[in-house]
Amino acid sequence: MKKVSLKIEGMHCEGCSNRLTRVLENLDGVISANVSLENKKADIEYNEDILSIEEIKEAISDAGFEAIE
Repeated sequence: MKKVSLKIEGMHCEGCSNRLTRVLENLDGVISANVSLENKKADIEYNEDILSIEEIKEAISDAGFEAIE
């Protein structure tokens, strides 16, 4: 298991953070995802044998946001 905190750009409302949380939680290999609109970050715990940080960032980008390590 691995934990990562990513800065998220492009969130404007609670709906954005809720949508991104759902996107992350639906990724195979993500154990938990906590997206904070206030702090503009996502704390993600994932299984690195199943999912890479690059795949997580790609999913965030596909959802319309930018992830910065």
